Amino acid sequence: MSTPDFSTAENNQHLAQEISCMKALLTLMLQAMGQADAGRVILKMEKQIAQLDDEAQAAVFSATVQQIKQAYRQ
Repeated sequence: MSTPDFSTAENNQHLAQEISCMKALLTLMLQAMGQADAGRVILKMEKQIAQLDDEAQAAVFSATVQQIKQAYRQ
């Protein structure tokens, strides 16, 4: 079995597009899971964020989860 290439873009614009794609993918996966399971996933993500030592990183992660939650509700 071959290893997939998940290399990341080097320019910021392309990297931003990759991240937007991943957010959309995660949102669609949560929607496909059903409300109860998706809710558990989001709660676990929020618990992980609360345990982060780096406050700046936690703020970015929290904002990302909020974006995903808003997209999920639509």
